[in-house]
Amino acid sequence: MCSLPNESFSIELQQLDADDVSGRNQRTQWLLNSPAPPSFCNELINSVTETVLPQKKNNFSSNSKQYGGGAVLSFLQGLFPILGWGRNYKANMFKHDLLAGLTLASLCIPQSIGYANLANLAPQYGLYTSVVPPLIYAVMGSSRELAIGPVAVVSLLLSAMITEIVDPAVDPIAYTSLVFTVTFFAGTFQAAFGLLRLGFLVDFLSHAAIVGFMGGAAIVIGLQQLKGLIGINHFTTKTDVVSVLKAVFTSFHNETLSPLNFVLGCSFLIFILATRFIGKRNKKLFWLPAIAPLLSVILSTLMVYLTKADRHGVKIVKHFKGGLNPSSVHQLQFNGAHLGEVAKIGLICALVALTEAIAVGRSFASMKGYHLDGNKEMVAMGFMNIVGSLSSCYTATGSFSRTAVNFSAGCETVVSNIVMAITVFISLELLTKLLYYTPLAILASVILSALPGLIDINEAYHIWKVDKMDFLVCIGAFFGVLFVSVEIGLLVAVSISFARIILDTIRASTEVQGRLPGTTDTFCDITQYPGATTTSGILIIRINSGSLCFANATSIRERMLKLVTEANDSEENTKDNVHFLVLDVSNVMNLDTSGIAVLEELHRELVSRTIQLAIGNPRLRVINKMKTAKCFEKLGKGWIFLTIGDAIDACLSLKIADPSSINC
Repeated sequence: MCSLPNESFSIELQQLDADDVSGRNQRTQWLLNSPAPPSFCNELINSVTETVLPQKKNNFSSNSKQYGGGAVLSFLQGLFPILGWGRNYKANMFKHDLLAGLTLASLCIPQSIGYANLANLAPQYGLYTSVVPPLIYAVMGSSRELAIGPVAVVSLLLSAMITEIVDPAVDPIAYTSLVFTVTFFAGTFQAAFGLLRLGFLVDFLSHAAIVGFMGGAAIVIGLQQLKGLIGINHFTTKTDVVSVLKAVFTSFHNETLSPLNFVLGCSFLIFILATRFIGKRNKKLFWLPAIAPLLSVILSTLMVYLTKADRHGVKIVKHFKGGLNPSSVHQLQFNGAHLGEVAKIGLICALVALTEAIAVGRSFASMKGYHLDGNKEMVAMGFMNIVGSLSSCYTATGSFSRTAVNFSAGCETVVSNIVMAITVFISLELLTKLLYYTPLAILASVILSALPGLIDINEAYHIWKVDKMDFLVCIGAFFGVLFVSVEIGLLVAVSISFARIILDTIRASTEVQGRLPGTTDTFCDITQYPGATTTSGILIIRINSGSLCFANATSIRERMLKLVTEANDSEENTKDNVHFLVLDVSNVMNLDTSGIAVLEELHRELVSRTIQLAIGNPRLRVINKMKTAKCFEKLGKGWIFLTIGDAIDACLSLKIADPSSINC
């Protein structure tokens, strides 16, 4: 009679074990019955739909007309965000945008002329680029603060790369046509990236690469401005620092230079930098550094005109064509011998322009507390550059310096870009004749004043402290731009970044895990958490890689077998040897046929050692590829688990004392 309670307790334990097994089996069936992931065509269609139709309504009206109208409205609002926020636009918001737009124009006009000169284009093309692209972006862009127009880095890229095909001094018409064609390709690539949701391509230009690239480009741009600052007539088309300095020293010996250019340029450069210092000390005077470049242009132009300084060696802009943007459709060249090179330059300009604009836009969007959709920004910039290439504009993007001024001036929406574009257009109509006597030294000083913001020594030092490999990318881009060329600097940075990705993929780490004390299903790296406990006879290994593929599968298999061998060698009692290997694949998002083959090889190798392989927490694509490859028939369906905890419980429930009894 005394044995009845024990028999009852034994029956209850058996019932609990049966319930546990049933629960594990049910969870495994959930895993095995996972739906198939969307096909490539569906993913492509969905990506385009998400870009242009950001808001899908779950409850559709039964009225087909209402549904059709709602879909069209949603499509138009996705493509033209101005239709959404424009309905709530108020007069008091326009006051802020008007002030910001006028302040922006005062900075934009001299910078646009200077950047056009940097790109080896006539001055009016810089102003053209500050009219059409900002208007297109105002109706398609989603950033409220981003100021659109020409920028120094893209101007340098065009100048450095297109001059290798056509010399602007020899054939300026052909050079200008290639610039417009490059802009068309850049816009096409940008729009395609956005529609296909390929924004990750921009990320290949990492933060460290951009810091190094910007720093090197700023120094090269600054050295090239010595041409205007000193008044040199003949200058090199190369961008590396050695060629530029050599051209400067050669000019001192071979040319008669007027010191008036240098005195005039340096005087106004000091004035612009002084106003910037005052503006930083007193935030209420933010408008002072913003209008300082335009004020410098006006004052220096009057000085040259009144004193006839151009007759005494001061270099001036001279002819300046104004008026509405002329059409440039007939200038696009799609059948030339250099089409491939032009497309390559367009791709590089597209990536650099997008990287700068999205980084700047997201920075200011975070300050205002809203999210910026990178894919929508790509579409907007792509269309604005495509339209710009048809209307005598070269590649435009978001400018950091002008965006900062726009933000400080209190802009509310992109209407400030519209105000700026209208102001620049009025200047093209009325003021171009007055800019005839503008000295080139002033344009050089305006560009030089904007360069300190591109050189971020503190950020480079921060990168050095945090990640030495990232610093190598930064330095590679910096020295590549400085001593070779702009495109080589970018190529070096991207190559080092790719090498790092490949190295990290090949050398994917594995870690032995244990259960954290006081938890039921929390497993962590025993090296990071020494207090984590392991289970005798069971080895848990997690793969720390997003992909199990041909590049890393073999090395991961060898590493796991090495860990199994080390675990067995460390055990004194052979009964405590590893009988189960639980593989945590929760970090693996995808695998290829090489990865599947390696899992099967690992299983066979473990069987020869009387060790059972269990796989825990596979992701959707992993589980579907394993089902398609019929991998479970070889590994055993009973050894696939939803969680690592389930796998451990299944191993413990067998209570195998003799390794030979494992059903492998």
